[in-house]
Amino acid sequence: MLEAFLVSTGIVALAEMGDKTQLLSLVLAAKFRRPIPIILGILVATLLNHALAGAVGAWLTTLLGPDALRWILGLSFLAMAVWIMIPDQLDDGEADVGKHRYGIFVTTVVVFFLAEMGDKTQIATVALAAQYASLLWVVAGTTLGMMLANVPAVLIGDKVAKQLPLKLIHSIAAAIFAVLGVLALMGVGQSALQ
Repeated sequence: MLEAFLVSTGIVALAEMGDKTQLLSLVLAAKFRRPIPIILGILVATLLNHALAGAVGAWLTTLLGPDALRWILGLSFLAMAVWIMIPDQLDDGEADVGKHRYGIFVTTVVVFFLAEMGDKTQIATVALAAQYASLLWVVAGTTLGMMLANVPAVLIGDKVAKQLPLKLIHSIAAAIFAVLGVLALMGVGQSALQ
């Protein structure tokens, strides 16, 4: 349980650096200048999104045999290692948070939830939930990782974010994904899946 939590937290915190949802956090902070409802909106959106992703990952373990799951997870983690090295940019629709007629909190929940759909960290949550037989701890870890990366972006803004060594951070995250991929392909931790 602790391993699932710590690995999930670390991977997502690193993977989120420079990710489009972190960029969205900066946009939301610059537009609304009210950090508390933005942070709470990010928390709610992440919990909903990652709970859904984690449930999909846990469900996959019931559909696939251990060997098929081992190969899918191993290759997925290796693909994530490559994907993490590709810089993200916000699409025009994601960058335009529009008028906040529903309030800052609701606007943040909606745009952040939608931006996270199909994102690296959501896919990582699916894979981590399939890897570890601990849905609650994976979702808690990935959510904490998202908050560790996004709360400073909301509070401090892009002044500090521009000074982070994103290439190094992405390289570390890619290396962790690659190690997890190789370990999964080797069958390490497979007994937890059976």
